[in-house]
Amino acid sequence: MNGYRTDLAMERTVYPGGMGDGVNVNTQRHGEMETTWVRIDTPQAAERLGKAQGVYWTLTHPRLPSLNPEERMEIAKEVGQMLRLLLPPQGDVLVLGLGNRHMTADALGDRVVSGVMVTRHLNEQRMRSVCAMAPGVLGITGVETAELALGLTQKLKPSAVLVIDALAAMETSHICTTIQLTDTGISPGSGVGNHRKGIDAQWLQVPVIAIGIPMVVYASTIVRDALRRILSKESTEEAAETMAAELADGAIGDFVVTPRSIDELVQGLADMLALAINTALQPEFTVEELSHYLH
Repeated sequence: MNGYRTDLAMERTVYPGGMGDGVNVNTQRHGEMETTWVRIDTPQAAERLGKAQGVYWTLTHPRLPSLNPEERMEIAKEVGQMLRLLLPPQGDVLVLGLGNRHMTADALGDRVVSGVMVTRHLNEQRMRSVCAMAPGVLGITGVETAELALGLTQKLKPSAVLVIDALAAMETSHICTTIQLTDTGISPGSGVGNHRKGIDAQWLQVPVIAIGIPMVVYASTIVRDALRRILSKESTEEAAETMAAELADGAIGDFVVTPRSIDELVQGLADMLALAINTALQPEFTVEELSHYLH
């Protein structure tokens, strides 16, 4: 798939070979917001796209990082409604925030978990039982995240596991502007070429829902986009792809880039995702009540 890594299924579908048998895509626009459904139905399509079989839902808004509080609540409601459809209607839910809390661009999962309403220790009929933790990364704990997830799942026996992680994108316009939900689970680090054991339903034996926001893009992708603009009047997109691929063969191919204001972006988007998750898991509360809990 052109050698560019991405965690977003919708980005895979727009490149040659992305569509075709076994892949269904539906896109809708509501003002500035765009939602896209991608359903991968066959093993052949999954192999072609490099994504697991299942459903991928994305919400894209160009002003996502800078929305006012009321607009953020509306986005949280939209994401929460979709998340509620993917989760089992009843039973305990284990929320895992993946990533390295010491690296801001990879700290989304950790910061989302800090805002999730944990209720497993309470005896409240209004509340769904929720437990949450951020297990860290292999380089710090010495334990594979998937192994920790399996141990927790076997002990706690939740009805579902919800994992949150920072993603990588193939288009710079999707950085910090796109939220992806999928029922296929997640392979930590796959977007940046650091493949770890996947956390999915086959591994944990319970439904696994993954939610994430792209925080990084490869430097070679930025080069490709710049070459597209430079060559747009003189050449073809294929020429830009070829030149970018040649540049990516060097050291630039190993660079991963994140926005300059990533600290502020991660915290704001983490609060939004935490509100969406709380909205999905605690439907007895209004989004306004849950928003107060975050602060």
